[in-house]
Amino acid sequence: MSTGGANGAEPVPSGTHGFRDLEAGPPLTPATRAVGGDAPFVDLYTSGTTGQPKAVTVPVRATAAFAAYQRHGLDHRPDDVFWNLADPAWGYGLYQAVIGPLALGLTTTLLRARFDPELTVRALTGLGVTNFAAAPTAYRALRNALGDSPVRTSLRACSSAGEPLPPDLAPWARRVLGADLYDHYGQSELGMAAGQAWDVASAAGSAAGAAPREVRAFPGWTLAVLDAETGRETVGGTGLLAVDVARSPLMWFTGYAGGGGPAPKAGGSFLEEGRWFVTGDLAVLDDAGRLHVRGRQDDLIVMAGYRIGPTEIESVLIEHPAVSEAGVTAAPDSLRGEVVEAYVVPAPSAATGPALVAELQALVKTRLSAHAYPRRVHFVTALPRTDSGKVRRAALRG
Repeated sequence: MSTGGANGAEPVPSGTHGFRDLEAGPPLTPATRAVGGDAPFVDLYTSGTTGQPKAVTVPVRATAAFAAYQRHGLDHRPDDVFWNLADPAWGYGLYQAVIGPLALGLTTTLLRARFDPELTVRALTGLGVTNFAAAPTAYRALRNALGDSPVRTSLRACSSAGEPLPPDLAPWARRVLGADLYDHYGQSELGMAAGQAWDVASAAGSAAGAAPREVRAFPGWTLAVLDAETGRETVGGTGLLAVDVARSPLMWFTGYAGGGGPAPKAGGSFLEEGRWFVTGDLAVLDDAGRLHVRGRQDDLIVMAGYRIGPTEIESVLIEHPAVSEAGVTAAPDSLRGEVVEAYVVPAPSAATGPALVAELQALVKTRLSAHAYPRRVHFVTALPRTDSGKVRRAALRG
């Protein structure tokens, strides 16, 4: 494991050497004892994007799930210069920047500094990073800073996790960073359970003829989509993303700490005496077994009978060159029940006003559907986000 310094020290040296190597420190020789796979290992809280954060106790056996994703999802190799940019204070960073690499005996890089696009580029190039993972927020910030100017990197793999990946970021990463960008899905309660696997053998083995770019359950996981009203498995329609517990040997979560289970609409829950763990996310499973995650159930906008996913609208809005970031939520409406409300961070020097609002509304009508356009558009300087970079839609709803 290598770390970068802050507090006035040069955080990224001019060459690829100079980071303090933890292996050079005093030996770590604590007393050990057998505790079993169900023993508590780590405690953390969910991010609380829609409800209150919930306590998750991670057992020892969860390390198998983290190691499996590190190998099959990220394809972390012994010769990689691996960097997961996620903060170790939240699930993806803790699980896959620290625990996963250590469980496999592989090196990992931690940069002890606040996120900064320029510093991130210097670290990527100066350290010769080959395998990089970060939240979509970080890739958006890099895109805003770099534009379409290519950067000479050593990257062979880029991965995204934390929220659905906007479709425009993958082609940008190929053009500018020189590597494909794969989308991965997980939760604090699971680790990473699905995505576009970097490990070719795992991707090919998930289904006959499957392409690496297809989002599917990772090895050790079986996922399904349940109809919200009947609880039955459904194919082709939007429903509740669920883990088939009995058919998922890497499943380790059994409930939130403190007893009482999750609050309504605030987390995952178990159905049918523990057969299904319902994640609280909406998804579509097509007839070829490909998974399309739509976002949190709590974020769903129901307008005059139409069910609208905010992430789909956000992906369309940020296609406009005058938009840097966008967050979409529901606003109460006496006639339709709810309407779409958008909060837009304009790009630098973009002219805001009624003309841009009309353009954005027309764009959504054309690219998505006539009923899904935002009735209200607000221009803001920043979106409220959790420490892990996810949009706090509960804060947008005020």
